[in-house]
Amino acid sequence: MLWSTLMSTLIVVVSVALMIHALVSLRFMLYAWESADRLRESGAPASFSPPHYSFTVLLPARHEEAVIYDTIQRVWNANYPKWLLQVLVICHVSDGETIAEAERAIRDIQWPNVALVTFDDPPINKPHGLNLGLRAATHDIVTVFDAEDDVSSDIFNVINSRYLQEELGQGIIQAGVQLINFRDYWFALHNCLEYYFWYKSRLHFHAAIGMMPLGGNTVFVPRTLLERVGGWNDACLTEDAELGIRLSVLGEPIRTIYDSQYATREETPQNIAQFVRQRTRWNQGFIQVLRLGDWRRLPRLQQRLLALYTLTYPLLQSLFVALLPFDVASAIWLRPSTLVAMITFLPLYALLLQLVALIVGAYEFAQEYKLKLPWHTPLHVALTYLPFLILQGVGSMRALIREIWGARNWEKTAHVGAHRQAAI
Repeated sequence: MLWSTLMSTLIVVVSVALMIHALVSLRFMLYAWESADRLRESGAPASFSPPHYSFTVLLPARHEEAVIYDTIQRVWNANYPKWLLQVLVICHVSDGETIAEAERAIRDIQWPNVALVTFDDPPINKPHGLNLGLRAATHDIVTVFDAEDDVSSDIFNVINSRYLQEELGQGIIQAGVQLINFRDYWFALHNCLEYYFWYKSRLHFHAAIGMMPLGGNTVFVPRTLLERVGGWNDACLTEDAELGIRLSVLGEPIRTIYDSQYATREETPQNIAQFVRQRTRWNQGFIQVLRLGDWRRLPRLQQRLLALYTLTYPLLQSLFVALLPFDVASAIWLRPSTLVAMITFLPLYALLLQLVALIVGAYEFAQEYKLKLPWHTPLHVALTYLPFLILQGVGSMRALIREIWGARNWEKTAHVGAHRQAAI
């Protein structure tokens, strides 16, 4: 009897906690749509200001020989004065194939501000390469693009105009990033929608609060501010989010821009294993940032609570997966009371609301990017939603196990340019 009571109490507590978590996530998903003014303010400038700021683009690449040439060309061919651009491709010396493709692009461009930076010292990871690139940076604002990125030709005009029109000074701008190839795998549409809601809505909430876990690319930071905080933490698996927390502590203004016309386009991971490894790295990085504790120095309680919620998200996802078999077993053997049984379904009701938002969001996403969704999209989203959540939870659980065991090596995601094929 006592055991049954304890288990029922635990089920109620966990179910209520998961329901609150799901409702908070839903609020973040819909934040940008709460008012027309909010959507307008998060968009790109209505007109471009004359070019003023200069930009250093850092392009870290490892085993990216399939995509790096086109990416360098796309960045360099942006609609912005060439003397205001510096492009630095960053590779480890052992990556001969990527280096060869980068050198080919540099030869074809023939401009001294496009250069290759190589390194041979550990760790072999993205933040270490970024710090080396920062040492060679000479322009006003530093930005990062990933090796597979399709960058808008007007992105520098957009950012230059926002800095000038809002007089941001030492402010930070996070621009939009969007996965595109939604047809390629059963989980790809969910992955695309995850990015869509994150960059179009949730990050605007973070910016409004002043606690910003920056994205891994298309983020713009004044070079002097980056140098002031010491660049990126090369021991952290989410160097972007960790940097965002430290910059948030300083209280500098943070802005977000999401406009499908100017969003950086990327591809989803190629398979389940790649997705889980990528999600493991991100979640483990969040756990590391949580343990580092810089978020505790945020000046306002609201900022600290948001940071705590965001950084503990992997732990909540791990709990969700761990409790699935327990929930099934308890329903069969514990025979809970009617009230307890009803409470255990509360997270499901919240997830159903999220599912409705996802289906509507799928059509918004397709309309913005001029994509055609299959007729069975609502059914596909509904049938694959729970498996996708479980997949996320597996990545979170794996991240927690790796962090406990001290396995912190960088598990790289492979890229083949699938988003470019999807756009053809």
